[in-house]
Amino acid sequence: MKMKKWAVFVISFLLLLSGCNDKEKVKEPMKKVKPVTQTENKPEEKQVDPYFYPLTGIGSETRTDGRAVAVMINNHPKARPQSGLNKADLVYEILAEGDVTRFLAVFQSEKPANIGPVRSARDYYIYLAKGLNALYIAHGYSPEAKELLTGNYIDNLNGMVYDGTLFKRSKTRKAPHNSYITYENILKGAKQKKYSMEKSPAPFKFFTEEESKNITGADAKSVQITYSKGGIFNSMFKFDDTSGKYIRFSGSEQTVDLDTKEPVLLDNIFIIEAEHQFIDSYGRRDIDFESGGKAYLLQKGKVNQVDWKNKNGEIVPVKDGEEVPLVPGKTWVNVVPTNPGLQKSVSIDVN
Repeated sequence: MKMKKWAVFVISFLLLLSGCNDKEKVKEPMKKVKPVTQTENKPEEKQVDPYFYPLTGIGSETRTDGRAVAVMINNHPKARPQSGLNKADLVYEILAEGDVTRFLAVFQSEKPANIGPVRSARDYYIYLAKGLNALYIAHGYSPEAKELLTGNYIDNLNGMVYDGTLFKRSKTRKAPHNSYITYENILKGAKQKKYSMEKSPAPFKFFTEEESKNITGADAKSVQITYSKGGIFNSMFKFDDTSGKYIRFSGSEQTVDLDTKEPVLLDNIFIIEAEHQFIDSYGRRDIDFESGGKAYLLQKGKVNQVDWKNKNGEIVPVKDGEEVPLVPGKTWVNVVPTNPGLQKSVSIDVN
């Protein structure tokens, strides 16, 4: 009898425990399921870089401050292929003497290891470099340029002073086509002369990436700028559909880097007409970069007739009084004399 009572007691106790556990389970709060909002269903927006380079419009996650460096680069056939042109944000191609063109290559977003051959200064190149607040690099000078440089019109390093120190001579080429300078030595020279390398040039105006895809205009698959009767100094650009950029040629020879063999690829070809006047028996020129004038702007395989103006020292395209944006990337500016002018100097092929 006692055993029966004990069994009943155990069963009752177990049932009581079971009931308590069930109650505790019921009292346990349910986990909340986070609702899916409309924002989470939206496609991920492309992140916009907080900074951009002033002469290319290319975005960057880090700060892009820094002074531009403008280098006179030789374009004589004996100086080709050159070093560093493929890294330049901006290049001005302008006649020096006769039908020989010379480059002012401007570096800010990229810093090539080696640059050259470096050639002598002319006053109008100095004015362009000054408009970009650039440190000006040359080897030699015309009388007009020497007056500006020795008068400290612009911060500069010249091979006439630093030949064999900051500037090095290549043994594979003959003077005056063999003077080179490294970017390291440019910074070294700036430090020696206590030049600040912090202030960036004023930024150009740029299209957004989406706007660049919708550029309209007449087809311009290639363009040739005539500087010489023999064609050796003519500048030609061919549009590459795959990259969406223009490939540059001197005459029929593609422009590539001497050291890396990388090609010069460009996003904007800006061809301007400016008045040229001879000033001495050597054929040196004075070029008017103040008055503005006619121009062509080639972008994304299209060409538009625009004008150009000097905006606080920078040469920019304008249309109906408004500045025309550039496609983000590298820009090449060709300058031709008003006589013969754009129509006779420039040939555009739509095929």
